[in-house]
Amino acid sequence: MKDTRLKPNYEIKRRPESNLRNYYTILLEVGLILALLILTVLVRIDLTAADTEVIAVEEQEAVEMEEIIQTEQIETPPPPPRPPSPVAVPDDYIIDDVDIMIDAEMDFGSTLDMPPPPQQEEEEEEENDFFVLVEQMPELIGGLQELQSQVRYPERALRANIEGRVIVQFIVNERGEVENPQVIRGIGGGCDEEAIRVVSQAKFKPGMQRGRPVRVQYNLPVIFRIRN
Repeated sequence: MKDTRLKPNYEIKRRPESNLRNYYTILLEVGLILALLILTVLVRIDLTAADTEVIAVEEQEAVEMEEIIQTEQIETPPPPPRPPSPVAVPDDYIIDDVDIMIDAEMDFGSTLDMPPPPQQEEEEEEENDFFVLVEQMPELIGGLQELQSQVRYPERALRANIEGRVIVQFIVNERGEVENPQVIRGIGGGCDEEAIRVVSQAKFKPGMQRGRPVRVQYNLPVIFRIRN
């Protein structure tokens, strides 16, 4: 019967370099280093599959533009009317001659009575023969104070206690005289009439336009004030 018990290896004793236990620590360290390297490489590798975006390009339908030719409707003229059908005249029918008698005698030497031409009414625009603004306006001789000194207060205005200002508009002609005075703003009580009387007696230096006297429209106030 064979002895199966573990026997001591005498070869190891004779050759100690052949004993693997002497290299156990080195082999363990090398193995750990290799394992760490493999693990580091596996961690750095991105094993997830990259999601590739697929862009779906939709095909656009090609739209073809058809040119529509506009048809012109040609209006055909209506057919001409049919000529009247000739009427057969018998040979024995006699057509009477018609005599045209002209009794009127034309006198080529006489004048024809023609209606009078229509009269065109021409509207003539009245042009003002005066200026409103000139290079040198008229000047009242003596001033407003002298004009006011000639005012006589009407009795009606005194009794009614009427005071105010009357504006008189008039034309100063080329000689400096007052023409066509009229009240454009009055106060009544006889003051308007008194203002026209005073202004009509006023004298002016005529207005000048381009070195010559002209007619100028002018406004002048006349003041009525009751003094105690």
